[in-house]
Amino acid sequence: MPASYAYLGPEGTFTEVALRTLPEAATRELIPYVSVQSALDAVRAGEAEAAFVPIENSVEGGITTTLDELVAGAPLMIYREVLLSITFALLVRPGTQLSDIKTVSAHPAAQPQVRNWLRTHLPDAVWESAASNADAARLVQEGRYDAAFAGEFAAARYGLQALETGIHDAENAQTRFVLVGRPARPAAPTGADKTSVVLWQRDDHPGGLRDLLGEFATRGINLMLLQSRPTGAGIGNYCFCIDAEGHISDRRVAEALTGLKRICLQVRYLGSYPRADVQPGQVQKPGPGTSDAEFVSAADWVARCQDGRF
Repeated sequence: MPASYAYLGPEGTFTEVALRTLPEAATRELIPYVSVQSALDAVRAGEAEAAFVPIENSVEGGITTTLDELVAGAPLMIYREVLLSITFALLVRPGTQLSDIKTVSAHPAAQPQVRNWLRTHLPDAVWESAASNADAARLVQEGRYDAAFAGEFAAARYGLQALETGIHDAENAQTRFVLVGRPARPAAPTGADKTSVVLWQRDDHPGGLRDLLGEFATRGINLMLLQSRPTGAGIGNYCFCIDAEGHISDRRVAEALTGLKRICLQVRYLGSYPRADVQPGQVQKPGPGTSDAEFVSAADWVARCQDGRF
């Protein structure tokens, strides 16, 4: 297997900064790709061991490009996640003044995070989307656009200067990134884990989503992300991307997934992996009757009843 990680490039993206916080990144060749799709396809094709891509931000929620790529195509699995605090700088070619800026560029996910700043300081500037924030900086360097919203650290890489720094509409904004590889046995549970799945309903009916969520609720499993995505089969046809607390080896999580497999048209397991925001032992205790021990005890009771040992 090639000892390399693909990531959303070019060099100088927030994705690269987040990737370099992983200890194992120091032992891998880090290869930038022009899009989330191409990075994930490199893993599917065996050209990279894993891909590191953004999947969620605290301002707009799930990043649809990544979610859609995980929903479709050959299955992939999430192994790690990283949270990175995000603030933007306005990068320009040396000598550019705020009054000179007519066009600005960044990744589409950046726009909701700087919308108010842009309205206040550059109300007439035209927004142009780029494949990544660093790619927007590259396009400014080439003269395609006047300014880019990107990390301040990207300025030196592209020969630009930071005209403004610390730009953000929401305090403490964060982006979540995930390390994605080919399917394999999940890592052992840490006690502070997350399980990701995609669910497809058998049909559209009243209470259908409630039925899906009930498999988690009755087992005391908290959901951390719930986002619908169109299936492409017509208006009103959606699948649901879900992050749930817990690990597939937890009895209550395993039973929830069993129930979902029974009632759903399709379930795609995206992995169980350590949570980036909570250390082992700090996860809230499950409610009454929803601990792993209680699930095991109840299953043992049923077995005894089946054997006539009640």
